[in-house]
Amino acid sequence: MTGINRHWAPFLALLFFVLTIPAFLSLSGCDSASKELNDLQQAVWKSPDDPQAYITLGNAYARRQQYEQAIGSYEKALTLNPRTAMNVYPALGAAYFNDKNYEEALEYFHKSLEFAPDDSLRHYDIGNVYFQLEQYQPAIQAYLQAIENSRAFEEAHYNLAICYIRTGRKAEAREIYAWLQNKNNYLAVSLERHLEKDD
Repeated sequence: MTGINRHWAPFLALLFFVLTIPAFLSLSGCDSASKELNDLQQAVWKSPDDPQAYITLGNAYARRQQYEQAIGSYEKALTLNPRTAMNVYPALGAAYFNDKNYEEALEYFHKSLEFAPDDSLRHYDIGNVYFQLEQYQPAIQAYLQAIENSRAFEEAHYNLAICYIRTGRKAEAREIYAWLQNKNNYLAVSLERHLEKDD
């Protein structure tokens, strides 16, 4: 028995090493993310009146898909300094959107337009909310506004075409498909599949 153990000992040691290295590496990745979050929480506790600390903490929560905590941090920043609204409203909208709370997301994306009425990205975000709510007509209007302010916004064109398909306006979707063929082959191929599926 002892001879068998001695014979297998190097193999077992190597196996243990091979099996534990990936676990160690993934734990160290988690540890660095946890450390970052812990450091940001410490910064908030040390400076409880600093809205920027709460925004930074909210961003870290959002990256980790902890949307409720992100929303709480953003709202605290807003309470501390309402002038942070220009940066906080889009972040709140995104957190609510990713948490599938589309009504709240819509409210904050609309509020963010008060600071930048021609912001293509905010109009695009609004279009995406309406799209998720299957309210295609307001989604179309939002995507058109995003494109109006940024004509080369390929993703807005693509989403607009999908809305056109879902509302029976395939000729307009095909025009966008022709435009995308020269701009973004990946989106063009994807749109082509939607058009074929709907035929």
